[in-house]
Amino acid sequence: MVLVALLCLLFYARLPGRFASEADYRAVSERLRAELRPGDAVLLFPWWTERARLYLPPEAPVYGYFGSDRADLNAHPRIWVLGEPQLPNADESDFLKAFQPYRVAVGQPFHAGNLTLALYTNGRYRPHRFVASESYASARVYLESPDGTRRPCPFDGRVHRCPGPPHLYVAPEWHEIYYEPRHCLWMHPPGGKDRLVAEFDNVPGGTGLRIEGGIIFEYPYGRPHLSTIHMGVDDARSGERLLDVVVPQGVPGVQIAEHALPPGEPRTVKIWSQADNAELRQLCLDVFALGPAGGNP
Repeated sequence: MVLVALLCLLFYARLPGRFASEADYRAVSERLRAELRPGDAVLLFPWWTERARLYLPPEAPVYGYFGSDRADLNAHPRIWVLGEPQLPNADESDFLKAFQPYRVAVGQPFHAGNLTLALYTNGRYRPHRFVASESYASARVYLESPDGTRRPCPFDGRVHRCPGPPHLYVAPEWHEIYYEPRHCLWMHPPGGKDRLVAEFDNVPGGTGLRIEGGIIFEYPYGRPHLSTIHMGVDDARSGERLLDVVVPQGVPGVQIAEHALPPGEPRTVKIWSQADNAELRQLCLDVFALGPAGGNP
């Protein structure tokens, strides 16, 4: 017991020397400000080193959450990895094993005390030609019955507010889906066979139409009586079902599907959600039209 106590004291005595200082963070911030390009992002390693956010340039999106080392981060052609490899349990080899596929280091890492800053090109990058959550203000939103009857959800300058319960609206919000913070469209299904629909114009052809969404926070768990959610995308003119994704009860995380749109004129699409039993079906989703991997911004 004495030996264990001594080892614990030694560990805590040496621990402050592994932390980054304020001067280290400021040096990294200055380096980023000098070399940052539009579209760049910063990834934290380990993911829980949140203090770095206080010093980084506000124009750079910062990612750090459980599982972020495996994230595609496909909106960003370049990624800066801000690491604190001297911290306890910071296994750099495991991080690189998850992070490095389809990514190439650029130059040599920059060192500032216990911090490292390394730049990578992101081979998983895909140009975002359309993002539903960024275009929501111009959408036409309504509740749609199986017989085609529509009940409009007027836009009040902030959200598209539907008739009925207060949670029936469409607007971009920050939510957590299985530890991952996401800025996505709140689209709680109305319940029954009706659908909540958001209709968007000018979705470009020759792209990958991709839907990503899931049940937020803790709501996927422990409620076997609840029905699954369906979310999808239809072509508004032809009625063709382009994407149809089941968000099953008890399965956490982001559900993803993609459909290749042929080249041609931009089209109008209907993004929708539906669940027979909408109780605690807090759904957040987004739809993208993505260019090819590694394409030009």
